[in-house]
Amino acid sequence: MMIPMHDMPLARPFLKWAGGKGQLLNDLVPRVVAAQPFNAYFEPFVGGGALFFSLRGQGLLDGIPVYLSDTNDRLMETYRAVRDDVDTLIDLLREHKDRHGRDYYYAVRAAVPDTLAERAARIIYLNKTCFNGLFRENKRGLFNVPMGRYKNPSICDEANLRAASAALAGAYLDTEPFATVLDRAQSGAFVYFDPPYHPVSETASFTSYSQDGFGEPDQRRLAEVVAALGMGDIKVLLSNSDTPFIRSLYESLPDVTVEIVYATRNVNSRADKRGAISEVLVRNY
Repeated sequence: MMIPMHDMPLARPFLKWAGGKGQLLNDLVPRVVAAQPFNAYFEPFVGGGALFFSLRGQGLLDGIPVYLSDTNDRLMETYRAVRDDVDTLIDLLREHKDRHGRDYYYAVRAAVPDTLAERAARIIYLNKTCFNGLFRENKRGLFNVPMGRYKNPSICDEANLRAASAALAGAYLDTEPFATVLDRAQSGAFVYFDPPYHPVSETASFTSYSQDGFGEPDQRRLAEVVAALGMGDIKVLLSNSDTPFIRSLYESLPDVTVEIVYATRNVNSRADKRGAISEVLVRNY
């Protein structure tokens, strides 16, 4: 059951996420509104969920099913723990906060907890205390980011976790490839794709949010999925980097609009390399 807007506390992403969409909400939300009405909402690369939380807080997803997914099982486990067992999760995060330190951080990073809540608390703790808030895994699927230098990291934001739990109530949270949306979405649905961005240079790539990565063949497959959804009367909005490769993929599709917007990105380790960069928004409506 969807929670009505007037009963919905405002929630923000509970994880820092490379390429998070907080910077683009003023561009994204009006485009979602322009796509209404739609009968279901899909977000196959949920990441930090900035757009979802904004839409839920504004009541724009009331009364329709919501499907959030990703191939990163650690991420989706964390979402399920926030939705289903937020009290236990908060207790565990309080313990992490009390014990936080260098030795403790690396011990937690190396650990493989048994329960869903313990694994989710580990991910949130590492995410809030690791270098630059990155979520990065090596080829073996192991979290490999060193500890960051924070004086007082926000390890347990109880109020926001409870708000996020309420926002996620009733949402479908699955670990699955993005192309699964072809089997799930029906005519009249809306899909927002926020894939790992195509690198703007050979040294700018950051696609290791999971052990599988996301390369040009994946980007081509995604464009094929966007085209197929459009043929099925399903509205699609997609964000990606502004590169000739990405433009060529989508400008060649029928009935698709490619627009340029600007966002501030802070993933680069050098402060002088951060700032507003152009990105593309693709829509078929």
